[in-house]
Amino acid sequence: MVVPIGRQLFHDRIREEQKILDRADGRSDKKLKVTGNEEINTAVTEMMMKRVDELADSIELNKKIPGQAEKVKYLSYLTNLVRSYRTGWKSKQLNPAYAPILVNGFEKAMNLTIDSLSMAPMIDAFSYESGKILVDLFKENTGWKESKMILFLKFCKAYPDRIMQHIEPYADEPFADSLVVLSGRRNPTAIYSVSQSVNSTLGKLVRRNTHPLISTIVRLSNSPNALLYFPFLDDILNGRQTMEDIGKYLGEGDAGYDSVGYFKLLVQTEISYYKRMISPARDTPIAQFGANGLREMLQKKALQHFINPINELHEKPENVRMRPVEPLSSIDLYYMMVMGETDIYTSSYKYSFARMMQRLGRNPRTDSLLLLVQFDYFKKFIKMAANFNKLDEFLRAMPASRSQLVMKAFVANLDNTGNLEDAVDVADAYGSITDKKLMQNILFNVEENEKSCIQNNNKRGKLIYGLLKKIFRSADSSNSKTDVFREMGLRTIYSVEPANLADDSGRIIEQVFFYGDQDGIGVFSGFVNSFSRKDWSVNMKPEWVEIRSLRGKKIWIFANRPLDNDSNLDDSAQLHLNKYLQQNDLRPSIVVHRGHSYWLPRTLKRMPYDAGIVLLGSCGGYKNLSDILYASPDAHIISTKEIGRGDINKPIVNYLHQTLLDGKPLVWKTMWSTLTKQFAGADKATRDSWQDYIPPYKNLGAIFIKAYNKLTEKE
Repeated sequence: MVVPIGRQLFHDRIREEQKILDRADGRSDKKLKVTGNEEINTAVTEMMMKRVDELADSIELNKKIPGQAEKVKYLSYLTNLVRSYRTGWKSKQLNPAYAPILVNGFEKAMNLTIDSLSMAPMIDAFSYESGKILVDLFKENTGWKESKMILFLKFCKAYPDRIMQHIEPYADEPFADSLVVLSGRRNPTAIYSVSQSVNSTLGKLVRRNTHPLISTIVRLSNSPNALLYFPFLDDILNGRQTMEDIGKYLGEGDAGYDSVGYFKLLVQTEISYYKRMISPARDTPIAQFGANGLREMLQKKALQHFINPINELHEKPENVRMRPVEPLSSIDLYYMMVMGETDIYTSSYKYSFARMMQRLGRNPRTDSLLLLVQFDYFKKFIKMAANFNKLDEFLRAMPASRSQLVMKAFVANLDNTGNLEDAVDVADAYGSITDKKLMQNILFNVEENEKSCIQNNNKRGKLIYGLLKKIFRSADSSNSKTDVFREMGLRTIYSVEPANLADDSGRIIEQVFFYGDQDGIGVFSGFVNSFSRKDWSVNMKPEWVEIRSLRGKKIWIFANRPLDNDSNLDDSAQLHLNKYLQQNDLRPSIVVHRGHSYWLPRTLKRMPYDAGIVLLGSCGGYKNLSDILYASPDAHIISTKEIGRGDINKPIVNYLHQTLLDGKPLVWKTMWSTLTKQFAGADKATRDSWQDYIPPYKNLGAIFIKAYNKLTEKE
């Protein structure tokens, strides 16, 4: 159809948003790949491309939309719809399969708005995420205010921990007081924060509430160090502890704080709370989770007072380095280690493990330790012990019959949790174990659980245990010729072909993330200087460096400069580099994270979709693995149990580059064998650190997540 010249620009804007959406899955092919289900992908593509075009035409033809301004308005809404869909999908706030519901909802909401009818009844049937997109667009709809309230109540149900951030416009509504109580149960810190503004709308709302929980939080808010009391909120409410009892460890201001005593109190409260959680009543304490909840505070204090200090003293003699943990009991050390999973150094763990065993006495019984902690976090503990080669020692310190029961329990009930974390821990543990008998024991228990799930028609259990069985069998060196990954519809995990990393122009693009702290600044120049000017051109720009191959395969490497972090300049450099890459259609297929583990979330947030190889330091366990594989489902992940070392990362990256320059496939077992020989002549610290690096084919937790996601996407 012919569009008047005055509105052609607005149709162009819709098409431009569609082009950006098309590129969001990593390829400009007029096909949207939002799930592993091709039927869903086809339906989404149909809606976001063809149906959106039809809606744009219908706006032009609709006689109820009389003039230029009105038509431009609805065309602009349509542009925003496509943009909101893309940002919601990529930020994981919107299920991309909802595209048909969303586009059809847009059409209905537009027609209701044109006819001066309320869209509130329609919004009531939508999810919060899709409903919010429509309500944000059609603000002139006669039912907008009612729709906003419906949306708010949906929000409160979906995100009860964020109620206090959005409740102010509804402070006088009849439901406000009950929502404050709900907020208090899920995020008591939010109640604490607003109650301090006594004369504000939210302060008055909270202080008028007579519920015992809210009244107690308000009372706490008037106390010094109030947030340190929050983990014990349940016990304070029930009279099991008093503020005076807890205050003995907190002192006054900066004076009198007993860090060891406070940590021990947190540990004992965690055991008490967990006992309630596993009781027949399944009683979950209010203060167990969330901001400043018990587990968050336990982790924070484990890092602050023990793990970070002994990590920082890694070059000091053992007796000096480990002094901060000397007052801790075996139980305290157990919790310190599991809470520090993503931060504890290998040597810090091994020294702490040794002290934990010593505290158990001359004839230690580790089964007694597990009983004392109610088996809380024991799967995480077993996984870490396996990763750090201490599982055999731990299991030997209990009767054989008990160790068999422990490992049976380690593998049991993996299907009964709300996520895959326990299953990933089992997979990671198996990948670290070298004892053939123990490996057979775990595999046997996996197979027994699978049989039970089959008998009980437990669909999720069959999938989880069936995948673990296949992965473990494939990981066994005797079955190394069996490529079970291809059988499951996954790319092989043993090698990467250069063609799978190259873009349509034959270029292999690599992005390296640096951070502007002392370590990042120190290793950046070494990274740049490692490229021979005979084989590479190096172009230093204000915010990043571009390195391009001069022979062999086209390899283009982009690394942001580690500019001053305190001024947020490294952050700006990364943002500007990402924008440059996107504008020039440069899609990195190799991602390298050069920074401490606490920088990793920023790298994960900014790494490109569909990377083929990801090299990083400590992967941070299940959550970060999941985030990597959400962004790059087929990624081959090289990680380490400790922080990455420059003298190891450099040979790894050099091997990658030289192999790809020659146009050869990266065969991980060959690479690992070659580098192991190379590091054999290095000092002991380097050799030990190299042992902590995990090749993609040994990263069984990542392999499990890939396989599980792939198979569930097909459902």
